[in-house]
Amino acid sequence: MSKDFLKDVNEYYDVVVIGSGLAGLTSANTLARAGHSVLLLEHHYQLGGMATWFKRKNGHIFDISLHGFPIGMIKSCRKYWTQEIADSIVQLKGVRFENPQFSLKTTFDRKDFTRLMTEDFNVPPETVDAFFTAARKMNFYDGQEMTTGELFEKFFPGRDDVVRLLMEPITYANGSTLEDPAITYGIVFSNFMSKGVYTFQGGTDKLIGQMKAEMEKNGVDIRIRCQVDKIEVGPDRQVTGVVVNGRHIRCGAVVSNANIKQTILKLVGEEHFDQPFVEEAKAVRLNTSSCQVYIALKQGESFDHCGDLLFHSEHKGFDIDSIMSRNISSRTFSFYYPETRPGHDRYVVVSSTNARFEDWGHLSKEDYEASKKDLCETTLDCLEKYVPNIREKVDHVEASTPVTFKHYTRHSRGASFGTKFEGLAVSKSLPEQIGGLFHAGSVGIIMSGWLGAVNYGVIVSNDVDKYLTPVAATV
Repeated sequence: MSKDFLKDVNEYYDVVVIGSGLAGLTSANTLARAGHSVLLLEHHYQLGGMATWFKRKNGHIFDISLHGFPIGMIKSCRKYWTQEIADSIVQLKGVRFENPQFSLKTTFDRKDFTRLMTEDFNVPPETVDAFFTAARKMNFYDGQEMTTGELFEKFFPGRDDVVRLLMEPITYANGSTLEDPAITYGIVFSNFMSKGVYTFQGGTDKLIGQMKAEMEKNGVDIRIRCQVDKIEVGPDRQVTGVVVNGRHIRCGAVVSNANIKQTILKLVGEEHFDQPFVEEAKAVRLNTSSCQVYIALKQGESFDHCGDLLFHSEHKGFDIDSIMSRNISSRTFSFYYPETRPGHDRYVVVSSTNARFEDWGHLSKEDYEASKKDLCETTLDCLEKYVPNIREKVDHVEASTPVTFKHYTRHSRGASFGTKFEGLAVSKSLPEQIGGLFHAGSVGIIMSGWLGAVNYGVIVSNDVDKYLTPVAATV
């Protein structure tokens, strides 16, 4: 008989959280801390969403995606999770750029970028300072009239090399383009410039393990392999429960960590919303996804320190179409040394490239597998420039694509960077349409990434707590 993953589940919870990305995990933990009964449902066999990992034979462990985030993650984890988690966050000091226009290494903070832009790129100090000040002042409530491209043209007209330095890492972090609103760039960039780039030492498996233990301590009922088919809404347009693995579970509120379009159009159904809101939701554009190549060395093999993040490109200038093309000329390499995962003596490299779903999702099975193989081979060719004799050292290589991310996350088109900026307004106004229905996830670019996901999870859980307080007292 198949295992019942809902064995002994309660008939009612104050909150059901759908999905265990970092926003979903943080919402569940925050609400449980506030005294609410919380059921966390995850369709996959492990928690984390995009913040996850996988294992392969011979002891290899791969973290999914590039885990670089601003220093604010330390404060957020200490406040909303545990001191133990916060203590494992360390700075990445070796960020490299290698392309036809320049070759440099940086700590990726304002002080070092100011040095680079004034000394290496010959930008007047007053221009650099004015740019940083303008970016730092940007916030969610600013207008969206100015695009990122217009922002750069204002401060650095005709300087494609400066645009590349400033833009390329953010594009890899959250899929930003020059056509997106300037605030979607300025807020994220300023967060990084505060104190540089950080990561979680010990691996995503350690992080998620610690988060799971904290949630269990706080009383969250965690269920994996539980696919939510429907969010149930009553005639008064209030959430009444969910259908999961064919079972009805009642609740006072739902926090969906699924994609916002999937939440509205599939889990709830557009018939429950005002038609103008449905049209607004349908108009939300999905962001891009990525391809990744996971490379593990044989036990005993190593490579010299290559930096922590390496932005490699063979293209003449910054070109978003080139970055996302299947004819890859730009890659970001993330190097994992033994100290990255203490107690694990393996050397690992993860290559990431931005990608479009349509370039992968419509291939035949044969063409798809051939393209993945080519992706692996060309990535090794590129890596050879930095790790000599890489093929002789490699024990395992495999690739993922937007199709892979769609399969594991259930996000439409494998949109690992969530939605474009207009998705944020739709996400935030969801409770105005249906009482007790909330969304926390990667929306509007700004909310992309680990720090944005955690903080958005907190913001939403506070709204849920306010909604539930009078409700909980009457149940």
